[in-house]
Amino acid sequence: MAALAAVPSALTAQEGTVATVTGDVAVRDLGMVLMHEHVMVDFIGAEQVSRSRYNADEVVRVALPHLREVKELGCGTLVEATPAFLGRNVALLQRLARESGLHIISNTGYYGAAGDKHLPAHAFKESAAQLAQRWINEHRRGIDGTDILPGFMKIGVDPGGLSDVDRKLVDAAAIAHKATGLPIASHTGDGVAAHQELDLLDAQGVAADAFIWVHAQNEGDDAQLKRAAERGAWVEFDGIGPDSVDRHVQLVKMMADAGHLGRVLVSHDAGWYHVGEDGGGTFRPFDTVFRRFVPAIREALNDAAVTQLLVANPARALARRG
Repeated sequence: MAALAAVPSALTAQEGTVATVTGDVAVRDLGMVLMHEHVMVDFIGAEQVSRSRYNADEVVRVALPHLREVKELGCGTLVEATPAFLGRNVALLQRLARESGLHIISNTGYYGAAGDKHLPAHAFKESAAQLAQRWINEHRRGIDGTDILPGFMKIGVDPGGLSDVDRKLVDAAAIAHKATGLPIASHTGDGVAAHQELDLLDAQGVAADAFIWVHAQNEGDDAQLKRAAERGAWVEFDGIGPDSVDRHVQLVKMMADAGHLGRVLVSHDAGWYHVGEDGGGTFRPFDTVFRRFVPAIREALNDAAVTQLLVANPARALARRG
């Protein structure tokens, strides 16, 4: 793969820091960033998820070659989007970061998509303020008894109008954001849900640029995507794979033509070690962005667009506010 052109100083002079699993890093030093990936996921459900269900050494054996590969391809930072009660293990991520040389960023927050299967029982009983305090505590004290801090919040909501518990998760994220400055990445099924989330955040005084619309490529109405960008939100096209490069290039070009390239984030949503499957199942690599998507964007737009998508925009999106 051709080397990324020198990053213009205006794009690298980003201010702020982000917590990685090995400590705080200035966002200008993140390099090229994959904004949404997974190392390991356990889909069994919040009430049964447990570290006793897998061997950490086996996870490292399976995942580490893929992390080293993407590091060699030029990636500097991988945002690991697996939330609590879905297999998040920050100590394991710290080990992988040290052995791969990548910056890896983990998260706090709860995932309310998939029919709420991955929400712990207390999420239905506690108030938004109580849930927010749990996430604030992880930001201040560390995750799962470690000194590892989250670099962002990960929540999830189902498509369409928000349910009561989904609204509570968004409200909790707003409260926690105002206390921590952490950006909010939300697994969001469609534009209806995304704009309701933005409305809730606005009502709590949270700026739209603190919000990342995860899986925005699944929204078929371009007007919804452009409207979110116009409101100031981050629109993340994170389903890049060998069979979807052309679709993602079209989406990026559509946003660029509308003047919204500065609000777009990209990634694969790939990986991962599947807990409960023999040998971790099939691990999808993190290489398509660098081997195929980057050359295609260079051809469709220019090299500056590559820098915008993989360096400048992630630095702005990940920087802690306040």
